[in-house]
Amino acid sequence: MWITADGESLGGHGRMALLRAVAEQGSITQAARAFGISYKAAWDAIDAMNRVAGEDLVERSAGGRGGGSTRLTEHGRRLLDRHAQIDAVHQRFVRLLTDEAFDLSRPFSVLDVLKLKTTARNQFTGTVTAMRSGAVNDEVELTLPGGTRLVAIVTRESVDALGLRIQQPAMALIQAANVVLATDIGQAKLSTRNQLRGTVRSVRPGAVNAEVTLEIDSGVRIVAIVTETSVAELALAPGVRAVALVKAPDVVLAVASQESGRESAA
Repeated sequence: MWITADGESLGGHGRMALLRAVAEQGSITQAARAFGISYKAAWDAIDAMNRVAGEDLVERSAGGRGGGSTRLTEHGRRLLDRHAQIDAVHQRFVRLLTDEAFDLSRPFSVLDVLKLKTTARNQFTGTVTAMRSGAVNDEVELTLPGGTRLVAIVTRESVDALGLRIQQPAMALIQAANVVLATDIGQAKLSTRNQLRGTVRSVRPGAVNAEVTLEIDSGVRIVAIVTETSVAELALAPGVRAVALVKAPDVVLAVASQESGRESAA
C-alpha cells in the first residue's frame, strides 16, 4: 500500500517505517543505522517525502552542547498515525478477501467482505429480486443465499438514493430487538411480511432478556432479543421449532456506493 500526493508517491511501508525510526531514535543517523541503510539513502527518502507532502515531515534542530536532534513535525506525526490506521483497515480487507473470495460454493459479494459495523446484530447479504412501487413507500424483496426472502418497506426517496434495481447485491440489517419469536402458530394468518421458520440453536440467558439464535431452514441464522419470561412461556431451547417474525419497515437496506466504495443505508 502506497500513499500518493498530487500523483506522486509519498511512500509505503518502508518510508513510513523510516519515519517511525526517526521518531524513536531522534536522529537520522541512528534511524538509518537501525533501518539498515546509509545516512544518504535515509536523508534522500526524507527529503523526497518532505517535497511531495508539501510541508516538512521531519525537522532538525541545530546542535548545542548536547548536539542536534531530529524529530517529526506535527504533520509528520499525523501522517504516520493515519498510515497506521489505513494499513490496519487494508490488512483486514485483504484477510477478509482471502477468506471469502475463493469459496466457489457461495456467491461473492463485496458487501459480505466489508461487513458493516452497526448496532444491528443481523446482517444478511443477498440480491434484489423484486420491487413494487407504492404511492409513498416501495416494497423491496431481497433473496438470500439458500432462497430465503426478506421484504423491506422503504421510502421512494431511499430507493432512488440507493439506486436500487433488480439483481443488485444489497444487505439487509435487522435489529435483534425487532425480531419477534413465535411457536405453534399453525396456519394462523399474520400481517407480518417476514415469517422465517427454523430451529432454535442457542439461548443465552441474561438478567432480564435472553439472546436467542434461530437457524432458518435455508441455513441462515437470525438473532432475537426476548424477555426471559417469553423464553419460559414459549419453552425456547435448542432444537425447538420456532418462527422469527420481522415487520417489513424494520428491515434496513444497504448497498455499496459506486462513487466512494463505502456503504449507503436506508
